[in-house]
Amino acid sequence: MFGNRKQSQALPAPALNGRPETVIGANTSFVGTLKSDGNIRIDGRVEGDIEILGNLIIGETGQVIATIKAQNVHVSGAVKGEITAIEQLEISPTGKVWGDIVTSALHIEPGGLFRGQSSMTTNIDEPLLLEAPRPERRD
Repeated sequence: MFGNRKQSQALPAPALNGRPETVIGANTSFVGTLKSDGNIRIDGRVEGDIEILGNLIIGETGQVIATIKAQNVHVSGAVKGEITAIEQLEISPTGKVWGDIVTSALHIEPGGLFRGQSSMTTNIDEPLLLEAPRPERRD
């Protein structure tokens, strides 16, 4: 029955559109390491580590205590922990983030909360020394 299947060719990587492939529902809790090559939406409670190649959406009922690494992260619920968003981190009006973040772009809508430190990744070389403009001398 199962032995007659021919070996399939390697499956292509999932398309990284906005549609989540995995949903952790509002009545679900998960503790541990969550890894995926696709997009994930969390409406329940997750504790541990989250490492995904796609996008992460944390819904309004989502509660996450974790170290997060994803391509893009959208927070409408609550997150406590470090977030690394390769492209963008967006915090909606109902979103709350407590912890340090690293991202290329940060968008916090009015009403959104962020407590922690942020650093921005960039491909632009930074000058060795940044100086404030010097005031003009008036004699």
